[in-house]
Amino acid sequence: MKKGDGKNVRFLEYILEQGIFASRWILAPVYAGLALSLFLIMFKFAQKSWSMATHLISISLDDTILGILSLIDLSLMGNLLLMIMFGGYQNFVSKLELRGHEDTPDWIGHVGFGDLKLKLMGSIVAISAIELLKGFMSVETASDRTLGWEIGIHMTFVVSALFLAIMDALMAKARGEK
Repeated sequence: MKKGDGKNVRFLEYILEQGIFASRWILAPVYAGLALSLFLIMFKFAQKSWSMATHLISISLDDTILGILSLIDLSLMGNLLLMIMFGGYQNFVSKLELRGHEDTPDWIGHVGFGDLKLKLMGSIVAISAIELLKGFMSVETASDRTLGWEIGIHMTFVVSALFLAIMDALMAKARGEK
């Protein structure tokens, strides 16, 4: 090895590491796309609301409840998107510089990857529960097989969320955290 080769290797290593670190910005358009997808949710929310409002007299109470559950479902999906956008961007791309904006949610800047996973699973379980409730609302027309699958899928989400929370608590304990 010639004198100076160590400097070249360190320089190449530095360039490689900086490139890998900068590659996190590839995710920024993904999060921007998620922000745009909020418009899709808003459109579907408005569409469902309009449909319910224009047919309010003719739809049954059960259909009204199912429609409201669908609106809640869309709301939860929007919340889920926000958590993924803010938490993912903050954890993997760059810190959000909000400069103490009065409307900044308290959890932004304090949600780690483990917290984000738990919030994500909690939202998925809630969305799944609403879908299951919608299935139970139309139990007379749903097949036993369909209801069985809905219950099985929901329970899979519940058990997964539970195991994720247990693993997160064990890892926090191992790191000496609360």
